[in-house]
Amino acid sequence: MTINNSRPAAGSTPTDLQPEEIQGVIDRILAKEDAAAAKQSVNPAGGYRGQAQALSSQAAEHSDYDGDQQDLADRRALRRVAGLSTELEDVTEVEYRQLRLERVVLAGLWTEGTAADAENSLRELAALAETAGSEVLDGMIQRRLKPDPGTFLGSGKAQELKDVVMATGADTVIVDSELSPSQRRGLEDIVKVKVIDRTALILDIFAQHAKSREGKAQVELAQLEYLLPRLRGWGESMSRQAGGQVGSAGAGMGSRGPGETKIELDRRKIRTRMAKLRREIAGMKPARETKRANRQRNEIPSVAIAGYTNAGKSSLLNRLTDAGVLVENALFATLDPTIRRAETPDGLGYTLADTVGFVRSLPTQLVEAFRSTLEEVADADLILHVVDASHPDPEGQVAAVRSVLADVDARRIPEIIVLNKADAADPFVIERLRQREPRTVVVSARTGQGIDELLQAISEGIPRPGVELELLVPYDRGDVVSRLHSQDAEILQLDHEESGTRIRVKVRDSLAPELEPFLSHA
Repeated sequence: MTINNSRPAAGSTPTDLQPEEIQGVIDRILAKEDAAAAKQSVNPAGGYRGQAQALSSQAAEHSDYDGDQQDLADRRALRRVAGLSTELEDVTEVEYRQLRLERVVLAGLWTEGTAADAENSLRELAALAETAGSEVLDGMIQRRLKPDPGTFLGSGKAQELKDVVMATGADTVIVDSELSPSQRRGLEDIVKVKVIDRTALILDIFAQHAKSREGKAQVELAQLEYLLPRLRGWGESMSRQAGGQVGSAGAGMGSRGPGETKIELDRRKIRTRMAKLRREIAGMKPARETKRANRQRNEIPSVAIAGYTNAGKSSLLNRLTDAGVLVENALFATLDPTIRRAETPDGLGYTLADTVGFVRSLPTQLVEAFRSTLEEVADADLILHVVDASHPDPEGQVAAVRSVLADVDARRIPEIIVLNKADAADPFVIERLRQREPRTVVVSARTGQGIDELLQAISEGIPRPGVELELLVPYDRGDVVSRLHSQDAEILQLDHEESGTRIRVKVRDSLAPELEPFLSHA
């Protein structure tokens, strides 16, 4: 992605171009003929090359703790196929169509921060586009104080974007921001190809990756909320009513237009569907709340894994619990929460929950639609905030995650910063993050580095049994001793005496009344 703020002076000719600029034009012309070369095309100032920076560069995607990963094979079997179009040349092809791999050009604005921040944001957009199944050909960033109200980019830069689209043969432009309906229409009128924004791209990824019934309903609700103000239509069915001598298309009396009934009908259908989805999601909520209430009633500590997308949350869950959750080098690979039971090194039980990943400027529609899922974080006793230490801007990731945590009232919960991918990170970056954050653990979910230290930090961070008792349990009540060896109690001392087993133990408040008959008063 190249930041190009200059514009050719009036009256300039192609001979005024610098050699590197001429080479850039040549590369773009060649890109139109060869999609593979286009993806690797170079812009003189250091444009997009190969894999997006937000994706991991590690060769080994999985470890032995990730299991068979059968879900991943199923997902990749549905990937879009390059070179195959959805346009039919013959009706007999209808059974053999496959989705076209869209070829996209990225566009963004640099309104604040540094140039590196703007580059990182556009590279993250490239990672999102690749996750959605697109092929990124080129990208540009414009330096502006605020977006143009009509076309988002300035008029000159929008025309330059059109030239890039024509040179690369792209069929879609993705803008690194949320566009208003008028901005999207204005930009489409200039570049002459489909224009989508960052929000629509994220929603598309969520729609591809949602698996559970609740997840699919949440994604559909978010998509409809995004679509409702952006409906548009063409043709006579959208014409305004007119009568008399000024009838439709000047045809005179008897030619009244049908009015804007079609778009109103579409809006009504969308609102009806949204209301039904909200009822369905509300109907699924009691089951989740019942499970959560059971854990709370039994006073089982809960630990939530939260963090930026592709930071390694699912890999960490697999490493800690052998859960076998899907792991993929892609953004938003897993959406549905996964909860597993785990133990501290000294045998205390707790639950570990993997949650949906966060991203900069996460669409508000998704935050609202996935609020029931994010409640797993808000009700946790401890948050493992996983950070990709190998990312070029880990501090930005931390800030983005904490912004979403604040939206769901989870900032009050104790937090441990887990600096993941230590085997690929710069040691100076790790040390910088450790200086900034009070509670950090450096790990690598792939190699196992630092996992023992993390388990110890979890053991110290979760609520532990707080009622200390001294018991004398008769030998014929072995069931009580067995109960105290469970994950709800912490045995401090155990001695065998003539009259029974003397135990000094810490238990939770709910268990203390059951043990009153065995209290030792000696």
